[in-house]
Amino acid sequence: MSDTPDSAVHTVQAYVEAQRTGFLADLAEWLRIPSVSAQPEHAADVRLSADWLASKLRETGFPVVEVWETPGAPAVFAEWPSDAPGAPTVLVYGHHDVQPAAREDGWHSEPFEPVERDGRLYARGAADDKGQVFFHTLGVRAHLAATGRTTPAVGLKMLIEGEEESGSPHFRALVEGNAGRLAADAVIVSDTGMWSEDTPTVCTGMRGVADCEITLHGPDQDIHSGSFGGAVPNPATVAARLVAALHDADERVAVPGFYDGITELTDHERRLFAELPFDEAAWLRTAKSYATLGEAGYSTLERVWARPTAEVNGIGSGYLGAGGKTIIPSSALLKLSFRLVAGQDPDKIEQLVQDWVAVQVPAGIRHEIVFGAATRPCLTPLGHPALQSLARAMGRAFGRPVRFTREGGSGPAADLQDVLGAPVLFLGISVPSDGWHAPDEKVELDLLMKGAETAAHLWEDLAGHWSGAARTADPGQRPDPGQRPDPEPHAGPAARPDPADTGGR
Repeated sequence: MSDTPDSAVHTVQAYVEAQRTGFLADLAEWLRIPSVSAQPEHAADVRLSADWLASKLRETGFPVVEVWETPGAPAVFAEWPSDAPGAPTVLVYGHHDVQPAAREDGWHSEPFEPVERDGRLYARGAADDKGQVFFHTLGVRAHLAATGRTTPAVGLKMLIEGEEESGSPHFRALVEGNAGRLAADAVIVSDTGMWSEDTPTVCTGMRGVADCEITLHGPDQDIHSGSFGGAVPNPATVAARLVAALHDADERVAVPGFYDGITELTDHERRLFAELPFDEAAWLRTAKSYATLGEAGYSTLERVWARPTAEVNGIGSGYLGAGGKTIIPSSALLKLSFRLVAGQDPDKIEQLVQDWVAVQVPAGIRHEIVFGAATRPCLTPLGHPALQSLARAMGRAFGRPVRFTREGGSGPAADLQDVLGAPVLFLGISVPSDGWHAPDEKVELDLLMKGAETAAHLWEDLAGHWSGAARTADPGQRPDPGQRPDPEPHAGPAARPDPADTGGR
């Protein structure tokens, strides 16, 4: 920034603190809008939420603000060009829709009437994701105040969707249809979290996901197990055998070709994972589980962050009521999901699964496989200059070293990387106790301010370290989903991953 580093930090902190009361009042007003995209009766509220945000972005100073229609809920687009020659362009992603919530779900206050208690703001959407979207409005104003600029140091765009909590069914089409308007050198996703209140972290990637429903058909109707059992194939038995064949003795996915081309963890990354003060017993309590189990040769964090998986999400067949009913059921149903890592293509995985099922199913059983909408994995190299700018900016805001992590869940961020060809960076200040999707969702107010401070520092850092020729010469500018991370991070010896996982799917 134009000030010395120490004075810039002080200037940003002072500005954010001076604006805190008004910022929180505006945020509370937005949180009162029950923008629940999953419930048709709230469609008007989702639209009201989009219009409210569009108005506030204009008030912030964005010269271009538009509400973009989709076949479902509206998204909000904003753009603020930079007057600096060669400035990079950054796209901020988040969402303005929220999960359903009602007082009778276990809330201690009305979910859409924000309440501040003990330095925390309780309301649906406080952390996921209105609070984290809205800190960018304060962040860009703090950036301008600290630098004396009249435009941001980077070309700044925002895309805030309205259907993330409903699975983003129209998001990819929206991005593809507006790829030119959304073009950016980097994408900042503020729909994520960090390890803990005193451990700031930056996520470097998310797993993808492909899921399917397999229906197995045997007899044309349920038939007598005494008259026909042992002489015709049983769909329930075939379903059980499919599940049993899904993994080998080392808990590796047994679908041939499943691991082909994946980006393996480097030794350095594995050391960083191992250095974390990870409490596996506490993690198991959070998982409501009693033992760990997974691919042999990998730690728990490696399994949930950086390894592909296959899970049985549901299985059903036959009679499940009280007492016995001696039948061979006419059909069986399986629901499977596959978490994917960099280097795996969902279309290829779907074909491999179809081929595997066809081999497993015996004659006399007809089967159908229907796949849901897939999400690609995304991964940005640890040494990418934009990622290092984010780590420096967060370090300045928090006053301590920043560590790195990945997320095991999946989300629409991968569509932005895939369509726009830009690296995806994750800037989030939510902590595990914020209770996403749960009763009494909250956000830590001090951390919310730190998010604004991080954004204020980030735009100047990106402009200073990643403009013009430096950006053009950077071979890691546009990583594909299978790109291997740089073996060494450049944010200092304390750079480590963390397990905050708030992936949408």
